[in-house]
Amino acid sequence: MRAAFDRGLSVGYGAVYGLRNLTVAVLLTTGAAHAETVTIAALGDSLTAGYGLRQGDGFVPQLQSWLDAQGADVTLINAGVSGDTTAGGLSRVTWTLTPEVDAMIVALGGNDYLRGLDPAVSRANLDGILAEGEAAGVDVLLVGLKSGSNYGPDYKSEFDQMYGDLAAKYGVSVYADFFDGVRMAAGTQAGIADYMQADGIHPNAQGVAVIVAAIGPRVLQLVTDAQDGLAQAVGLD
Repeated sequence: MRAAFDRGLSVGYGAVYGLRNLTVAVLLTTGAAHAETVTIAALGDSLTAGYGLRQGDGFVPQLQSWLDAQGADVTLINAGVSGDTTAGGLSRVTWTLTPEVDAMIVALGGNDYLRGLDPAVSRANLDGILAEGEAAGVDVLLVGLKSGSNYGPDYKSEFDQMYGDLAAKYGVSVYADFFDGVRMAAGTQAGIADYMQADGIHPNAQGVAVIVAAIGPRVLQLVTDAQDGLAQAVGLD
């Protein structure tokens, strides 16, 4: 299970940015009655898409329910594609950042690790994604993964470190490991299996629930940051 866990865990739209400015102009002229509503796109792979789970049990629907329970005025868009690498995310980030998107969760890199791709390539792709987010003026939460040791210590260090480095470069928030909630809930290595599907790679519905409970406060902060940005854009602060 340890080997599978080490390998597994560390697994049109048409964005026209000028339209975002037009949207802000409309809000200015209409009193910005709904400027506090936040739309967040979750750009990711199978972990985001909800692979192997019923529609309501995936990461995005469970996170939406958690945020609703906190009273957050937010709509999540599931932009997860099973099997996607950081390169795939980079290829579609521009399409994902439609004018109505105010913030973005980026949760990619697991498939890069599973394929043993050079971390320098993964870093460059994530860099490109964050650059697009910066250009679009959206708040971002970058979600990392902790890799295993099967490719050696140098690979692990380079892979794990890229998330924090890029978050610092772009001044965005970072959540170190998508699976933190599972690790905390399980308590022991053996207990992790209770929160995973049979493949040892993807969380089951219970696993997603503890993941959401752990990352939820950070997403709630992302919502607040995006709301503040909207308020500033329409002169409400």
